Parts: sequence; C-alpha cells; structure tokens
Amino acid sequence: MVDYSKYTDEELVDLVKYDDEVAFAEIFDRYHGPLYIHAFKRLQEREECRDLIQELLTTLWLKRKELLISTTLSGYLFMSVRNRIFNLLTKKKLNEAYVTAIQCLEVENSFSTDHLVRLKQLTLIIDQEITALPARTREIFELSRKGFLSHKEIATQLNISEQTVKTTVNNALKVLRIRLGSMFFLVL
Repeated sequence: MVDYSKYTDEELVDLVKYDDEVAFAEIFDRYHGPLYIHAFKRLQEREECRDLIQELLTTLWLKRKELLISTTLSGYLFMSVRNRIFNLLTKKKLNEAYVTAIQCLEVENSFSTDHLVRLKQLTLIIDQEITALPARTREIFELSRKGFLSHKEIATQLNISEQTVKTTVNNALKVLRIRLGSMFFLVL
C-alpha cells in the first residue's frame, strides 16, 4: 500500500487531477485542521468555519480537472479561505444592513399609523365639540378654521360686522379650550 503522507503537495494535486481519491483524502487530512484554525481566528463561529472549509475542499474536488495553482497548495488554500471569509463577512454586513433598514421602516410605519389613528380620534372629538356649539357660532367658527376665511371675508359673507366675527371666534375658542383642555391645541 502506498503511503500518501510522504508525497509533496504538488504530487498530491497532480494525482487528484487524475481522480485519485486517496490523494485528495491526504490533502483533506493535511489541511483541514490548519484551515479551520485560520478561519476560526477571523470568524469565531464554529459552524461557519466548518461549513466554509467543507465547501472549499468540496469545490477543490469538484473542480479538480481545471485546477490551476500558481503558488503552493497551502498558499492557494489559505488564500481561498481568506477570500471566502471576506465574502461571508460582506454578505453578513449586507444582511445586517437590510434587516436594520426593514426594522426602521417597521418602526416608522408603526409610528405613522399610530399617529394617524390618534389624529383621527382627536379630530373626531374636536368635531363633536364644534358640533355642540350654537348654530351661528359654529357657522362662523367653521368658516374661520375649516374654510380658512379671514374675519373680513366672513363678515362680508354673513352680512355682520368684523368685530362680531372676531368676538364669536374668540368665544368659540374659549369654549373649546375649556371642553378639550390641552388636546385642543394639537389639532387646531
């Protein structure tokens, strides 16, 4: 029986290119541990390191026919581990950024939704209080606050004095302030 442990890396690579599984097993045994340690120093995740090394060595076997190693086998393998670590860290960073962005959107949307619900409730309460005002006061107040008309425009439209409009709007505001308290200023 041939002792593959005495072969050089170059000889093992040549044998692997000709589908020698025992030569590949020797490369696996020779480099699996050191590659794992190298990966673990950077990643600090056992499962990720195992997967990374397993994928690298599996790819080495699957692409054995077109394998071109311009340096030493160890240099090639350690460089491959380093590149895979960079790819993995880049992918992790992108995933984290994506998750963070999604979480921010969820928070913004929940604040938005909550704000809209509260605003709608508050507007409903204020509308109910405005509806409870005397008819003429309500009409003048709504023309002022909802119709965005000036006191002069309201006075002209209703054929009353500008001072009456001003007094009526101020009285309506006083009544609403009393009924609604500090909520009143949030919408009006």
